[in-house]
Amino acid sequence: MNLLITGGAGFIGSNFVRYILKKYPHYKVIILDKLTYAGNLHNLKHFLNPDNLYLERDYPTKYSHHLVDELKASFPLNNFLFIQGDICDAKLVGRIFPRVDVVINFAAETHVDRSIMEAGSFVTTDVYGTYVLLEAAKKYRIRRYIQISTDEVYGEAGDFPSREDAPLNPKSPYAASKAGGDRLAFSYWATYNLPIVVTRCSNNFGPYQFPEKLIPLFVTNALEGKPLPVYGDGKNKRDWIYIEDHCRALDIIMHSQEGEGEVFNIGSGIEKSILDITKVILNILGKPDTLIQFVKDRAGHVRRHAVNTEKTRRTFNWSPQVNFEEGMKRTVRWYVKNKNWWREIKEKNKNYGEYYQKQYVLREIAHS
Repeated sequence: MNLLITGGAGFIGSNFVRYILKKYPHYKVIILDKLTYAGNLHNLKHFLNPDNLYLERDYPTKYSHHLVDELKASFPLNNFLFIQGDICDAKLVGRIFPRVDVVINFAAETHVDRSIMEAGSFVTTDVYGTYVLLEAAKKYRIRRYIQISTDEVYGEAGDFPSREDAPLNPKSPYAASKAGGDRLAFSYWATYNLPIVVTRCSNNFGPYQFPEKLIPLFVTNALEGKPLPVYGDGKNKRDWIYIEDHCRALDIIMHSQEGEGEVFNIGSGIEKSILDITKVILNILGKPDTLIQFVKDRAGHVRRHAVNTEKTRRTFNWSPQVNFEEGMKRTVRWYVKNKNWWREIKEKNKNYGEYYQKQYVLREIAHS
């Protein structure tokens, strides 16, 4: 099977790549990733070599006008190709798709806080980029297309976890852009009968997550003896799922004949508040609660995200296997053992440094 995994150098995408190539070493995988600030080639270092790595710095000499020939020449010899490129680039996407059976679209701008600061890139990548991929999928009639959405599209969960047929009420530009891509993908099933499946997963955690997100930020800050900035009162709740369980669900969905034109929620059913997560991290690391620093809440902060996963469990005979406590121990242990990975980002990634300064250092401290 030939897979195109967009956004494969990011957190969820790279974990999925490692999962798939470990379980199916005979599969052939093409990664298309723009390598924005959160994309990291170190996440895929075990698969990369000069013959399967196509970076923009090599354009046009390496493949600009010969990409199809390059793919045909190298793909039989390698089960992995990495191409640095934008899903919004229709010409580039069109050159890749003739070699593809299945598409899993992880590519997206993903951070809620960043979308509040600057929404335009989210709309461009998450909506227009999805359109480009869908047009190519329509032209080349691929076997299956999985659109990775998010539980953020539901907005507030209210009294009960959100079902797949719940209204979409996104509260941030990020959530709205993901809802746009989500519904656009569905429309290509309804209009063109493409084999589309949409998944909406809850909050993932695990190795290789960019340290602007809650858990890696708090783990690494705690290891450095820095404050853990908790928004508002810290009581906002989320459903938390270990990354391996998400990958396993996508694996099952990818190989199934069920679910075309449908949406499937993926989650653990384990809800924890931001303050709960903070204290778990401090407890595992043996750090004091005095590191907790309450800061001004962010705009449009959803009080509760939670999804009902009965449909997914029933349709695909799937359920999460890694409990929350074990997943957190594995995650914290990974960041403890891989300090060079996250220190490289926190110390040398200019984008990260500027964001952290604006978002936390200059943020108003809560006085409640």
